[in-house]
Amino acid sequence: MTAEAEARQSVQNLLDVLDLDETRARTTEDIFTGQSQSMPSGRIYGGQVLAQSLIAAERTMPIERAAHSMHGYFLRPGDSAQGLTIAVDRVHDGRSFSTRRSQAYQNGVPIFSMIASFQDEAPGVEHAAAMPDGVPEPEHIPSDEDLLHDAHPITQRLFSERPADIRHVESPLYVTADGAKQAGQMVWMRMRAPMPDDPRLHRAALAFLSDMTIQESILRAHGIPWSTRGLKVASLDHAMWWHRPARVDEWLLYVQESPNARGGRGLSTGRIYTREGVLVASVAQEIMIRVPTD
Repeated sequence: MTAEAEARQSVQNLLDVLDLDETRARTTEDIFTGQSQSMPSGRIYGGQVLAQSLIAAERTMPIERAAHSMHGYFLRPGDSAQGLTIAVDRVHDGRSFSTRRSQAYQNGVPIFSMIASFQDEAPGVEHAAAMPDGVPEPEHIPSDEDLLHDAHPITQRLFSERPADIRHVESPLYVTADGAKQAGQMVWMRMRAPMPDDPRLHRAALAFLSDMTIQESILRAHGIPWSTRGLKVASLDHAMWWHRPARVDEWLLYVQESPNARGGRGLSTGRIYTREGVLVASVAQEIMIRVPTD
């Protein structure tokens, strides 16, 4: 299979995962079922369940009322060998805003709980933080996949099968933590093949991407690579705000920083820009981080 065919297949696999099946509503909830992406670790990637929970909530909304924010908690590790069920509660529908609660289940217990808000497009005051100056263009930065072509086969599979092209402006942290210890980094990202035009899919795919690398500003602050023996990292929660429309099959710059780490937890925030410097989304995530002491 050619590289282009592999890229298209990886994106199609994600679209298949986001194509949920709707079942009969029980009580006040709408029920959806979906599949999971295969992962070498055996655990569901958090961005997958974020995106699926958003898609399920979007399915209960008119298309003109778009998601503008979500707040979710990762409750249990998910099994990537199993599908999942998502229950959506139609909490509120107002004249301009709607609220939905999505809970993802495996084996009858919740693994993720999210509440999201939706709004009709409306005029209002507007401003946005500027994109950093002087960022190298993505074409001038090697992809993570290219940098890890000599890695372990399982690592190679993880990168070759993911639908995203990720390029660290600073060197990536997978094997070593080169460079300065700083609580921030920048990453270019996009889907590896064209996506359909549906704006709901692009919002969900942006949620999928937003969980990639967001933890690394915490690791980089302390010079900790992912390969550190005994390192344990787990996402605790995830919040996201969609400010403006964007296509995820075009380059986006993810500017990340960590304002705090303490008590085995670290907080990371991010801003996502188009290549032209338009701020399209903001992200915040807290993680559990346990670093071996010897």
